Amino acid sequence: MDVVEMVLVGRVNKELVSGINYAGGNAVGLCGKDGNLFVARPQGQEGIGFVGEVSSVDVGLLESLVNSGYIPVVSSVAADDTGQAYNINADTVAGAIAAALEAEKLILLTDTPGVLKDPKDPSSLIAHLDIQQSRELIDSGVVSGGMIPKVNCCVRSLAQGVRAAHIIDGRIPHALLLEIFTDEGIGSMIVASEFSN
Repeated sequence: MDVVEMVLVGRVNKELVSGINYAGGNAVGLCGKDGNLFVARPQGQEGIGFVGEVSSVDVGLLESLVNSGYIPVVSSVAADDTGQAYNINADTVAGAIAAALEAEKLILLTDTPGVLKDPKDPSSLIAHLDIQQSRELIDSGVVSGGMIPKVNCCVRSLAQGVRAAHIIDGRIPHALLLEIFTDEGIGSMIVASEFSN
C-alpha cells in the first residue's frame, strides 16, 4: 500500500496539480487523509489487500478551498478509523464527493466514448439512459468489466441526489465543454428516471 500511496498521492496527484497550475489554474492536491475529507473502510472481500470503500465524507475542506478560488485535485487514498491506508476506486470517491456536495452533475472521464451497446463498436454509444436501464445493461452483460464500477458509481450518486451523471471520453480535446455545452453531448448521460430533466 505504501507504493500505491506514494504513486497516487505523491506523484500522479502532484502532476495533475502542476498541469492545472501551468495552465493558469490555482490547484491544490489532496487525498482522503487530508482534513479527513473522506474516511475508508475495508471493501470486505478477503485477499484483496488494502482496497477500501468510502465510509464517510466531510466536504468542509473542499468547500473552503473552492470558496477561496482553489481547484481541489483529490487522490483516492484514504485511511480508516485506525489510520490504515486504503486505495479506493477513484470513480467511487468522485461519486461520494459529488453526493456529499449535493452537486448537480458528476462527470467521469475515461478512455471509452461512454456506455456502449457493443464494447467493440464506439459508434454504439448510448447517449441517454436512466438508473433502471443502467441496471438492466449490467444484468444482461452489455455493461461489463471496468465499466461496471463506473455505471454503479453513477447510479449510486444519482440515488443520493446528484441530478445527472456523465461518462465521457477524456482523450477528446475539450470533452467537458462538448458534453456540457452542446445539445447532443459526446458521452453517456445517466439520470434518475426517464422523466428526469
